[in-house]
Amino acid sequence: MAKCAICEKAAHFGNNVSHSHRRSNKMWKSNIKSVKVKTENGAAKKMYVCTSCLRSNKVERA
Repeated sequence: MAKCAICEKAAHFGNNVSHSHRRSNKMWKSNIKSVKVKTENGAAKKMYVCTSCLRSNKVERA
């Protein structure tokens, strides 16, 4: 599973609990996109970045 290169957000796990309280496994996936990002030296690099980092301008798209 992909992980955000900026904040290292990834999928996390837990339980689905039914009305009768039976438990099954559940996975919450974070909203991670593969985008081209400008690096410090001005080159473009493809990275996995979550959408919350994209919205908060922590990275600049190429």
